Amino acid sequence: MYLLYFLLWVIFNGNFTLEIAVFGVIIAAALFAFTCKFMDYSVEKEKKLLKRAFHLLHYSCVLVIEIVKANFSVIHLILTEKEEAQPVLVTFKADLDTPMGRSALANAITLTPGTITVLLEDNTYTVHCLDESFAEGMDQSVFVDMIKKCE
Repeated sequence: MYLLYFLLWVIFNGNFTLEIAVFGVIIAAALFAFTCKFMDYSVEKEKKLLKRAFHLLHYSCVLVIEIVKANFSVIHLILTEKEEAQPVLVTFKADLDTPMGRSALANAITLTPGTITVLLEDNTYTVHCLDESFAEGMDQSVFVDMIKKCE
């Protein structure tokens, strides 16, 4: 985090001189101290985040791929005249430990077109699906396993 603060200082200044570097070191140290003291941040938490960085990147890539696939499914549903959309509400449980993991799953569901997370209570999700086919396999979603690895 300290290096990020320093890099932002240099980028915002637009050039790099000895004076800017000295002030950047001091200001980055002050911001880092403030972050550690008042924003519940520590170097240990940063180490844990770096260990999970690969899982988070993998999750982000899979999420983008699933969003694109869902877009094509919704486009197909809209453009085909022979199929009638059958909206459905689905309730399922996901075994996630942290509130952040639960909200990440709810947001992933809402981000994919054709589905909206209506309610989240404890580990129980209620999801509105634009069609019954979008509800298939939602309780065994790949997102649940990936979020567990990130928790």
